[in-house]
Amino acid sequence: MRENQLKRKLKQGEVVLGTFVNCAYPAFIEICGIAGFDFAVIDLEHSPLSVLAAEDLCRAADCTGLAPVIRVGANDRLQIQRALDIGSAGVQVPQIETREEAQAAVSSAKYAPLGTRGLSFNTRAGSYTAAGNVTERLNAESLVVVQVEGERGIKNLDEIIAVPHIDVIFLGPYDLSQSLGIPGQVGDFRVMALMEMAVQKIRAGGKAAGTFADNPATARKWMALGVQYVTIGVDVAIFLHACQSLVQTVR
Repeated sequence: MRENQLKRKLKQGEVVLGTFVNCAYPAFIEICGIAGFDFAVIDLEHSPLSVLAAEDLCRAADCTGLAPVIRVGANDRLQIQRALDIGSAGVQVPQIETREEAQAAVSSAKYAPLGTRGLSFNTRAGSYTAAGNVTERLNAESLVVVQVEGERGIKNLDEIIAVPHIDVIFLGPYDLSQSLGIPGQVGDFRVMALMEMAVQKIRAGGKAAGTFADNPATARKWMALGVQYVTIGVDVAIFLHACQSLVQTVR
């Protein structure tokens, strides 16, 4: 069982860079590792990826030392369990709005006595036949990221921050803009003000703050404000922009 270097870096106060992965072809996530990203979020919420495809992406990520984090489709016990059983470095849970929802996500991600994660060692996470204190080690190594991405979640942020065993609170700018009635306007001062306030609260509460950036300038801005867990772009969009640049340059 490998030590979770992504979790270690966050605990040491380092900034980690990642991207979202929607493509099932393992070479794409392998390239992310070769390029120097610390982690990749394998997206089972907005992409067509299956759990089986995600497991192969985890293997490819491991080949380059890239930490694979699985974003599940919902705060669902079975989805969270399967995301961890396939050997990911952690799970990212969307649309957390209350302390109770945050507690449920943690409980699904941790074995007893910390939670209620179903127990089977015949998984990639358990090296298929793991024995000994594996539950204790997996509890210690697994990363739990909860997404706060709506106005209600921001209002309940203090209670969410207080939930034990959450490593990262990820602020979703696009869903937050939608909850404020200005969908897609992530640069609007109302979105920015709420997110900046939230980052300060998260850091003061001893958690790492995370968010999504469309471009390097936005990523650097959030890093300067104390965001540690920074996702830049999505593989399909990165490929699209690279292709557009090539075509426009040649023509």
